[in-house]
Amino acid sequence: MFDNLLNLVKEHAGEAIINNPAIPNEKNEEAIKSTTTSIVDTLKGQLTSGNMSALTDMFKGGNVITSPVASSVQSNVVTDLMKKFGIDNAQASGIAASLIPKVMESFTKKTNDPNDSSFDMSSIITSLGGNAGGIGGMLKGLFN
Repeated sequence: MFDNLLNLVKEHAGEAIINNPAIPNEKNEEAIKSTTTSIVDTLKGQLTSGNMSALTDMFKGGNVITSPVASSVQSNVVTDLMKKFGIDNAQASGIAASLIPKVMESFTKKTNDPNDSSFDMSSIITSLGGNAGGIGGMLKGLFN
């Protein structure tokens, strides 16, 4: 899952990271990986804290942009960008605000697309440390 998500972040990183003077060109790949790690870590945190309803709501394809999970992802990306790249809150917030909604929307869209096998609920849950047979199976049933 990480590699597929990394590719999604790369796909949408153009203006937010690659063409952004706040992130030096030699740090673009690192910023993309850091953003991807923040997304994965936030989703893991949601799963381990038992916040299944927020995850299922997001993955059902509702309004991803306003979901509490996407808000948490965006907040964590801001924090990580500030810490790792020494940029200020306004710059990090701008990057996250232009990147995270696009990534999360694509992520949920691909997860719900039966013709796209790059993401499926069982592998997502397993990648996040959950039990694909239990929780993952239950979640998969909600989407199919």
